[in-house]
Amino acid sequence: MRRLPKLILVTAIVVLLGFKLCSYQVRETESALITRFGKPIAEKTEPGLYFKLPTPFDVVHKFDSRLQVFEGQQEETTTKGGEPVIITPYMIWQISQPQLFFERVSTDREVQKFLLSQLRNHANAVVGKHYFSEFVNTDPEKIKFEQIENELLQALKESTEDEYGITVASVGIKKLELNEEVTEAVFERMRADRQRKKEDILGEGRSTATRIRTDADKKKQQLLAAVESRVIAIKGEGDAGAAKYYKMLQDDPELAMYLRDLEALAKILENRSTVVLGAETDPMKLLREVPELESSKPKDSKASKQDSENKEK
Repeated sequence: MRRLPKLILVTAIVVLLGFKLCSYQVRETESALITRFGKPIAEKTEPGLYFKLPTPFDVVHKFDSRLQVFEGQQEETTTKGGEPVIITPYMIWQISQPQLFFERVSTDREVQKFLLSQLRNHANAVVGKHYFSEFVNTDPEKIKFEQIENELLQALKESTEDEYGITVASVGIKKLELNEEVTEAVFERMRADRQRKKEDILGEGRSTATRIRTDADKKKQQLLAAVESRVIAIKGEGDAGAAKYYKMLQDDPELAMYLRDLEALAKILENRSTVVLGAETDPMKLLREVPELESSKPKDSKASKQDSENKEK
């Protein structure tokens, strides 16, 4: 009976050692691959407690399943227009298929080398499809930085996920540089482009101003012609009216003066005016009595001749 506690203790130690040798834990930030005599037999991407054969039969290879940032080296490449540019790309990636990743790039050094080569090759290819003006431009609508990064992301996804078990979550260009000579040439070309746009805008403005002046002069001439025609018409109407009153004045001066006084009186009183005049004052005397008028129309020529003959007799 004295050996029973020792036996239990030894048994417990053996059980714990056996449990430790035959089990393994996968954390939330990890994924695992189990190999038996060097050959992959299972991969675990969900966190939990799992069992295996003791080492050296089964070996557990754990990988960091979190997103990781890989920054590429500064690389000089050329745009579609031939401008040399220096870019520093980066990518955010994670291991999505532990077995495929283990078979293709098992060590950290190989991973770094693989990611660097993939990022360099695809960045050069994508940058070479775009003009420099799509990276740097005074017009924000012509900058295609987001589109370029999306193209680089798609290219990396196609080459890494299915063949290497790596999922690329995001790709970007951290830095875009130009050497001094290239920078001066680019800015000189941008200045020339802005000068050309300035001349185009000024030319368009001058053309518009000329068209507006031409239209204004045309309308001015039309208005002057219309006004002159109206003046002639009014003058003609005035001359016709004056001729009528002049003839009336010749035929019957007294009637003409009566009509003139009557018209003046109507104009004076049409606006409720208060006028103090003597009753004998023209044309107020018309309010008192109507004058007796005698026609001064020339007599018929035959009648005048007969009267003359009768007087001679």
